[in-house]
Amino acid sequence: MSALVEIRSLSKIYERGKQRIEVLHHVQLDIEQGDFMALMGPSGSGKTTLLNLIGGLDSPTDGSITVGGQRIDRLSEGTLAKWRASNVGFVFQFYNLLPMLSARKNVELPLLLTRLSAAQRKRNAAVALELVGLTDRAAHKPGELSGGQQQRVAIARAIVSDPTLLVCDEPTGDLDRQSAVDVLTLLQQLNRDHGKTIIMVTHDPKAAEYARHTLQLDKGSLVEQTEQAPA
Repeated sequence: MSALVEIRSLSKIYERGKQRIEVLHHVQLDIEQGDFMALMGPSGSGKTTLLNLIGGLDSPTDGSITVGGQRIDRLSEGTLAKWRASNVGFVFQFYNLLPMLSARKNVELPLLLTRLSAAQRKRNAAVALELVGLTDRAAHKPGELSGGQQQRVAIARAIVSDPTLLVCDEPTGDLDRQSAVDVLTLLQQLNRDHGKTIIMVTHDPKAAEYARHTLQLDKGSLVEQTEQAPA
């Protein structure tokens, strides 16, 4: 069975004036359907760049990325944007919620790109909020929620369109320890109980313990891959 994500000889070079910075160097990686992968490494190791390439937010300089049988590195910018909307849910460190909208309206945002009716969008958002344990906070605006609750709203927004992939960039980086545990436990439940394939960048070894695998990057190269029983 082929992997959900297949990365072959992937390189990424940024040019700043006359300077060429190779952020990723011929990375080879397979990620199976239903995996929960933590990407770790020092600052500048290329982990966020790799995450952005897998999520279709950036394009490689060389090599290929195949997700669900689709060569996303070959897609035009417009087609890639449509692919992201249908296949990828994003969770960022700082939530990126719109402060004037309720939790439910924030969760509904990705569905505005679909043909769903207003009633169906509302129902889907309610289901997503229930999954993250925030049904009773649906009418609250971000400023009325704790950091952990805001991140759970962001996760609900990421899963509301039932994406193939959930990509998380330091999802607990702005949270206290207990809120971080709550968010990581939620991600683990989404992986175990709902089959979500999750790729998470983190600096925190304790956060990485919640994943099924940990991938270590250093200076743009894959240096180590470990498997663990999730916490």
